[in-house]
Amino acid sequence: MQSTVSWPLVRRLAGALAASAALTTTSGCTVPIDAVAGISVNADGDLLGVMMVCGHQIDGATLYVTDSDSEADVGSWTAARPLKAGLATWPLDAPAVGWTATTSLKPLTARTTYTLYGWTEDNSWSSSSVSFTLTDLDRLTPGTVRYEGEESAVTVPVAEFKARACEDG
Repeated sequence: MQSTVSWPLVRRLAGALAASAALTTTSGCTVPIDAVAGISVNADGDLLGVMMVCGHQIDGATLYVTDSDSEADVGSWTAARPLKAGLATWPLDAPAVGWTATTSLKPLTARTTYTLYGWTEDNSWSSSSVSFTLTDLDRLTPGTVRYEGEESAVTVPVAEFKARACEDG
C-alpha cells in the first residue's frame, strides 16, 4: 500500500505551527518589573509617591483608577532624570524638584481604588504597582510606606521598605 501523505503539506503545516507557537510565546509578554512602587504621607498628611528602583531605571509614575467602565489617569509624573537603583520619593499633589507633573493630581474620592506604578518611556522596565483607597491613606503615618508585598499590601517603616522591597517585588 502506498502512502497518501503530502509531504509539502506536512512541511507547510509544521511551519505554520512553529510560527504560531513563536507568536504565542511572545505576544503575552509584559514589561519586565525592576522597581517597587509605594505610597506614603509627609508630616502634613500629603500623599507621597515612593519608588524603590532595584537595578535599572524608571522614568516616571502614573496614578490611575479603574472602574467597571474605564481606566482613567488621576495623575502622572516624569522624573527630570531617570531614577537609578535606590529610593526616590516625591509629593503627588505639589510641584517637586526633579519632577514634572504631566497630569496634575485630580482630587481623590471615597470608595475608589487607586493604583500607582512606575514606567520607562521606552517600555523597557516598569515597577510593581500599589493599590490603595482613602481609608488606606488614613492609616499611613509619616515614615511608613504601603506597597504590595509577597502576598498582599503591607505597610512598613521606610527603612524596612528600602531593605525588603526588591526582594518582595
